[in-house]
Amino acid sequence: MKYQSQSVAKLYFIAAIALFAAQILFGLIMGLQYVVGDFLFPEIPFNVARMVHTNALIVWMLMAFMGAAYYLVPEEAETELFAPWLATLMFWIFLVAAGLTVAGYLLVPYSTLADLTMNELLPTMGREFLEQPTITKIGIVIVALAFLFNIGMTILKGRKTVVNLVLMMGLTGLAVFFLFAFYNPVNLVLDKFFWWWVVHLWVEGVWELILGSILAFVLIKTTGVDREVIEKWLYIIIAMVLITGIIGTGHHFYWIGTPEYWQWWGSIFSAMEPIPFFMMTVFAFNMVNKRRREHPNKAAVLWALGTAVMAFLGAGVWGFLHTLSPVNYYTHGTQITAAHGHMAFYGAYVMINLTMISYAMPLLRGRNAANPAKSQILEMWSFWLMTISMVFITLFLTGAGILQAYLQRMGDNPLPFMAVQDKIELFYWLREVAGLVFLVGLVIYIASFFVGQDEPEAVVAD
Repeated sequence: MKYQSQSVAKLYFIAAIALFAAQILFGLIMGLQYVVGDFLFPEIPFNVARMVHTNALIVWMLMAFMGAAYYLVPEEAETELFAPWLATLMFWIFLVAAGLTVAGYLLVPYSTLADLTMNELLPTMGREFLEQPTITKIGIVIVALAFLFNIGMTILKGRKTVVNLVLMMGLTGLAVFFLFAFYNPVNLVLDKFFWWWVVHLWVEGVWELILGSILAFVLIKTTGVDREVIEKWLYIIIAMVLITGIIGTGHHFYWIGTPEYWQWWGSIFSAMEPIPFFMMTVFAFNMVNKRRREHPNKAAVLWALGTAVMAFLGAGVWGFLHTLSPVNYYTHGTQITAAHGHMAFYGAYVMINLTMISYAMPLLRGRNAANPAKSQILEMWSFWLMTISMVFITLFLTGAGILQAYLQRMGDNPLPFMAVQDKIELFYWLREVAGLVFLVGLVIYIASFFVGQDEPEAVVAD
């Protein structure tokens, strides 16, 4: 750690990992409720488990992105963070708001929560992924604005780098597109049209800029490859992300009542969306092959390479599988969507955040370069357990989705929804087993930070 103010990132990283663990636990509860319908009912109904699972994901992603920015930006800008106290204050506000929101989901009925938070003054609740009470959404906006101010002022007073500017562009887009969460028109087509401006333009747009800049930063630090080479790659990747991702929003507009031309626009540009992810894979492996030094943090390098591969598979390949409108006509809203969602989120965003935490946490804890060998071996075990189990979760959900689409939507005598669910129950059980293995991997990942800390320091070569 070069700058004292980078230490605020540690708070964000610790909270992010704790929320990650909560997300996985609620995912396992949901997975079991798929096959044992009254599991934990009425204490934790399925809709509540699902809200906590998805909302915990969003909050811990944002926490980790903020932590990454608070670590990365001062180092790139070669100056202390503009206002470390503001970063700490916003962390506690964000954490308390997130905690109270989850407690609200778990302890009171959702309609009561809407009444308690005076949702009728500005109705925004009740939409998938945007279930947060309006008061929480306002809190998120305040935290995001303070965060952007802090990061922006740090960049302004320090060195300007491509990594910092791409990151700033992504974070600004994240904040701007979240504002559409406050727009809740009565017309359902209009509502869904703009709802995707938050959900799609986050995960298939501006978040990819954040992913690209963090990956570039870690590769600069661990490979010693010239910054200019990495920056050129980053420019090309983000250009492709924006070209394909923005118009690719159209693949969500196929069946919601929008004009037919979206089937062409959505299909053509969505078919191009795997390109930037493939470029990211080539970029990461190229940089590691060209490295001019062996960095002692081998776990961070493994996470970086894993991010590139899994993001390409999950967001690229599995996205393409069902993104063309003639295919999507049959697969829309089936478990194929869930398969793509799980592997894409894990590959692109979970793994890049774990890459950054893996690289930064040893330095934040006072080590020269990396965790000790015992710790890194455990961390690499966690990498393989989580990654392989996510591949199996994806394959099981894909199998369930293909069978679901065939039995429910394609046969001469299509079966009712619940009859089909009974027939694909085996896939749900297998998914649950893979989810338990994933949890074991996460526990090992957390344990790796507490192992072998008394071993001698590794020294990084310049």
